[in-house]
Amino acid sequence: MRKQINDIFHANKGRYGYRRITLELHNNSMVINHKTVGRLMRKSGLKCHVRLKKYRSYRGIAGKIASNILERDFKAASPNKKWVTDVTEFALFGHKIYLSPILDLFNGEIISYSIALIPIY
Repeated sequence: MRKQINDIFHANKGRYGYRRITLELHNNSMVINHKTVGRLMRKSGLKCHVRLKKYRSYRGIAGKIASNILERDFKAASPNKKWVTDVTEFALFGHKIYLSPILDLFNGEIISYSIALIPIY
């Protein structure tokens, strides 16, 4: 069993962890528990090297903080009385994409939006 785990691990350039190796073994009609695969990998010194990058927000100097005008009252009596915005970051296809929609609080309609595309190096 260790030989097959080792072969699968090295065939995938060390990118497969115990979960994927267990699935590969199941696809090859071998019944084995994922905990057993993890234990055998630890004993063999096999460790997956791919880690997901954690989100890190910018920790530099903060811009001007706006005053709390709404005071958590997110309802409007008529259109165009209260507009809000926020910036959302996505990482897609080697780029960071920043989306900033402007939302009318009367009916939840998006008034406008802005998209910025920045390549990740």
